Amino acid sequence: MSRLVFCLVLCLLCAGQQIVATAAATIQVPKQSDSSAVAFDFVPLPDDVTGAESLAFDRRGQGPYAGISDGRVLKWGGSARGWTTFAYSTSYAHNPSCKASPARPGDAEDVCGRPLGLQFNVRTGDLYIADAYHGLLKVGPAGGEAKVLAAKADGGAFTFVNGVDVDQSTGDVYFTDSSMSYTRRHNTQILLNRDSSGRLMKYDARAKRVIVLKDALPYPNGVAVSADRTHVVVAHTGPCQLFRYWLKGPKAGTYELFADLPGYPDNIRRDTRGGYWVALNREKIDGEAAAAGKHIVGVRLDSKGVQRDEMMAEDKSVTLSDVSEKDGKLWLGSVELDYVGLVDQRSLD
Repeated sequence: MSRLVFCLVLCLLCAGQQIVATAAATIQVPKQSDSSAVAFDFVPLPDDVTGAESLAFDRRGQGPYAGISDGRVLKWGGSARGWTTFAYSTSYAHNPSCKASPARPGDAEDVCGRPLGLQFNVRTGDLYIADAYHGLLKVGPAGGEAKVLAAKADGGAFTFVNGVDVDQSTGDVYFTDSSMSYTRRHNTQILLNRDSSGRLMKYDARAKRVIVLKDALPYPNGVAVSADRTHVVVAHTGPCQLFRYWLKGPKAGTYELFADLPGYPDNIRRDTRGGYWVALNREKIDGEAAAAGKHIVGVRLDSKGVQRDEMMAEDKSVTLSDVSEKDGKLWLGSVELDYVGLVDQRSLD
């Protein structure tokens, strides 16, 4: 297993219209006699906003798109254009306080919305948004005001919509409601009280209805459709585990353990090798990583759930909520930080 060690130490400040800041990053691979340093890029978010919790790329490969703390989804257009507003909820559009400057108090996110998981349907160009407070939203390729597709299922209103992925063949959307008892703003209560009221759901694109696939789940978070589309992998934050829900085959409808993790997972994304990148908010407090003084912020698993890579940050304040692989690069999102990270995987070869 190789270990990717990212040292997030800023060494070049932004100047003028330059928006990407380069920092030093050390990549160490065990079993090799030496280690080398590669460039690590920061893409700062606009002033007064934070929390690019999830990252997505459109059908033309443009982006990333990121949901941020003030309720908007932004699009990155490169260092020349910077970040521009792409989408927002109806509440954000019609509530002047949501656009107030400086940034509104954090307790207003239940009004203005908090976009978390993002994923495009590459055929239609539609962007699906898991808004923690407003439900499952959709906006067209041109962006603008997103419409609510679903805000409840089986008579139970959504409380904390979180992760989302799209089956690119059927257009069906898989998403999670992390708790029926606690909102995102009170997410620590899910852990403290060991709440198990979360749900895994499917939005049937043809029937235009939501189906609850599995309920009574402990803090379901990120979700990813497998490369062969036979199952969906779900990250469970509190238990530090991944589970697999079978969509096809003799095990269809079965929910089983897929992998134990060294930390608390957020989003899970397919990599280019049939496996997954899992972002970790922090390592287990009583785990081996913590005992060894390691701060693990991400892991890569193969298609069978076997861990292949670790991503570690020397700065203990760094946490990740998304690791998205695109064109040989890793884009790093965080629900807490004020920038998006970027590292070129080819520099690790």
